[in-house]
Amino acid sequence: MLGHWPRSPFGPFSDLMVEEADGHRLLLAPSRETADFVAGTYLFDEVRVVPIRVRITGRRHWTVCAPPLDLRFSTGPRALPGLALRAVPGPLATSPGWLALWDRPARLLLGAGTHGSVRPGRHQWYGARDLHPVVSATVARAGRDLGALGPVEPPVRFGSGSTPRRPSLVRVTTRVAVVPDRHGS
Repeated sequence: MLGHWPRSPFGPFSDLMVEEADGHRLLLAPSRETADFVAGTYLFDEVRVVPIRVRITGRRHWTVCAPPLDLRFSTGPRALPGLALRAVPGPLATSPGWLALWDRPARLLLGAGTHGSVRPGRHQWYGARDLHPVVSATVARAGRDLGALGPVEPPVRFGSGSTPRRPSLVRVTTRVAVVPDRHGS
């Protein structure tokens, strides 16, 4: 799962969350600061700080290099779910009340939730704003092809939201609340 953040409290950055066939969860992040924040919000078995390069060509073609991974994918035109997401006004689409209302339907229809927590002291909300199907992809790890594009089954286990079952490019406004520890530790 590629996180591409044009805006964040850390400035623009990209990260990759990888769950291997054996369940091992790996985070690739561009700096210790972003790695610590992402790993403090989601669950990983391993965290690596590596250079990450993302190139977007013509809005539909993405190339991502984050050693040991190389990823290339292309998206198709927006379908009905993407059109529906684009129709929701931005302030509403990212409000916690709206997201709580749509959590169950999103989990049933897309296999991805809109909010939740996996670590003490953190809660995430995901306001999906657009969705395009991924129509082609190649992924290599250390030069070895990882196989054909397929459904995300079983769901990934980094956090409470997962990803849509069908590989997709989803534009999301993510909010993470850092809740103070009430016990003073």
